[in-house]
Amino acid sequence: MSRSTLAITSLLLALSVPAVNAQASEGEYIATLGDCVACHTSNSEQPLAGGMAFPTPVGDVYSTNISPDKTHGIGNYTLEDFIKAMRDGVAKEGHNLYPAMPYTSYAKMRDEDLEALYRYLMDEVEPQAVANRPTDIIWPLSMRWPLAVWKWFYHDDSQFEPDNKQSDEWNRGAYLVQGAAHCGTCHTPRGFAMQELALDGANGNYLKGAELDGWYAGDIRGDLYSQEEMVALLKTGRSDKEAVLGPMADVITHSSQHFREDDLNSIVTYVRSLSTTPVSAPTQLAQASESAKTDYKMYCGTCHGSDGVGRDHIIPALAGNSTVLADNPASLVNILLHGGQTATTKAHIGYNMPAYDWKFNDQQAADLLNYIRASWGNQGAPVSAQNVKDQR
Repeated sequence: MSRSTLAITSLLLALSVPAVNAQASEGEYIATLGDCVACHTSNSEQPLAGGMAFPTPVGDVYSTNISPDKTHGIGNYTLEDFIKAMRDGVAKEGHNLYPAMPYTSYAKMRDEDLEALYRYLMDEVEPQAVANRPTDIIWPLSMRWPLAVWKWFYHDDSQFEPDNKQSDEWNRGAYLVQGAAHCGTCHTPRGFAMQELALDGANGNYLKGAELDGWYAGDIRGDLYSQEEMVALLKTGRSDKEAVLGPMADVITHSSQHFREDDLNSIVTYVRSLSTTPVSAPTQLAQASESAKTDYKMYCGTCHGSDGVGRDHIIPALAGNSTVLADNPASLVNILLHGGQTATTKAHIGYNMPAYDWKFNDQQAADLLNYIRASWGNQGAPVSAQNVKDQR
């Protein structure tokens, strides 16, 4: 590749990555920590105008307009109104907010950070005259007063309290993970009332892994990754052997790649400090079949290699890959059927994994995944045709 071609390619990559202004205000940085754009932007031409759908067992709810528009957004919110919504889950109009808005995490944020975020939304964001979309939940299930009961049982509105037995770095990481970054929203399992089973690391369920919208957000407690590997994944979406796809790739693209280096290290320090239970070997192991081996060579081997080692920082390895070996195969099945794109960052262009739902029936897909989970030293539990059908 010539120098001129390389320069043009580098420029195009730089232009393709959403960037946070180097002179960003503290409020804008906090909005980036919270990845506000991910949930409150359904149309890139109308940032923070809401409209993103969130499935619930009783129907879809939609994110709201949080631009400073006075008719449809939060332009008439006072600081006190804003803090009440963020910490207590109550809108200015008095109705309870659905916990699809993670106020269970935002409640831990300090008042000064919430004020900085408020000032950013009010002073630096363009108003968007976009009406909020009503929920698809039918009456009487659409009544909001039961949410007050839900909060009475499951919501803790107290702010984060530092642990004086831990370092400043650890406490900063705990504050970010439990608060603005709301990592537990995806990575913590939920109970029958859709409540997170834990809100901080004192409970072993916190960040233990959970399935959400057909993807499995894995267990991130403990030292599954080294400090360097986990920082690299959050900053670039890649480590030397793995790559992030699915909803977390969007988090990296729009949010965590822009975190300050010290905040990335604080987050990882905290997460790696959490105690974890050693993973026991599956009682039943996946088996590799000859037909699946042929399918692997034809459809997977070109990129991931006949030995499953991939290509460092480009194509993820399948040997020893945490997504491949996860007890819950939801993400692995999803990637095979529907494909995905890795995070687009300053360090890496996004790569597409093609979808193969058109090629394999449920049993063939299960056989191929079992081949992957049983090869190159992998010892994963079997994937069933029913697992594939559920994801399809």
